[in-house]
Amino acid sequence: MIDITLENFQAELIEASVATPVLLDIWAEWCGPCKQLGPVLEKLEVEYGGRFTLAKLDADKVPQISSQLSEMFGVRSIPFCVMFKDGQPVDGFVGAIPAEKIREFLDKHVSGADEAEAASQEAAAQEALAGGDTEGALEKLQHAVATDPANDDARFDYVKLLLQEGRVDDAKVAFAPVIAKTSLVRRFDALQRWMGAIDFAAPPAGAAPSIADFDAKIAANKRDFDARFGRARLLMAAQRWTDAMDELLDILMRDKTWSEDLARKTYIAILEIIEPPKVKVADGQIPPDDPVVASYRRRLSSIVLS
Repeated sequence: MIDITLENFQAELIEASVATPVLLDIWAEWCGPCKQLGPVLEKLEVEYGGRFTLAKLDADKVPQISSQLSEMFGVRSIPFCVMFKDGQPVDGFVGAIPAEKIREFLDKHVSGADEAEAASQEAAAQEALAGGDTEGALEKLQHAVATDPANDDARFDYVKLLLQEGRVDDAKVAFAPVIAKTSLVRRFDALQRWMGAIDFAAPPAGAAPSIADFDAKIAANKRDFDARFGRARLLMAAQRWTDAMDELLDILMRDKTWSEDLARKTYIAILEIIEPPKVKVADGQIPPDDPVVASYRRRLSSIVLS
């Protein structure tokens, strides 16, 4: 629980609510219902285990903020509680309502325990990966997916890392629960195309295709798009991402819509795969683009729009 003042209003309420929802309790010393509500809110903050932050604002000491919020919501009495998310007031309630009703209010705006735990594990996995601890990152991502199977971000990161480490069978098992979503979630479509390229490069039966075979076909006919696409898939399976995109660009320069946009869709899939996690920046600033991703996006746009 924190006390809100004019000095910390921006940091502790506006900026802090971007990371974690903040419930602001507007109260006053003379208000009897406020004194009834306060302890209930404090117990709920503990019960929810950090999934929201309780902030308190004395209406008599900081009237500038309390009056502004009251006018915004058309409220003329206290206690008055306002939920802040992503730097904005989004909802509120008036009066010393029962704990059960407050829980219903909180559950509309606060993530569930499983979701919060999964998000925490996902963030920890990215930190582990940045520090070179791949196994630690895999364990945390596996835990995140198991805790909250609906967390698409964690599942994407988990399957992607498994594929990067060559654990294709494990990746396919982890991907199976969301395979039906590939037409709806572009990043899942990207993973499926990557796994398809891996299977293409190492078929269960017969001889595996080789770069040299495709090079010979392309040398004989530069418009042999099947050969160019096969070569791109081999490069994709080998995680030679820019080389694969260069090959796909050669197709697109000659035929923008070849094979029902197959080259363009595969190119976009690679961009999804190589896009790094966005770095955290100060409030109001835009995270910088990865230079490789930005460059290849521009190259695609210049060809498609020409």
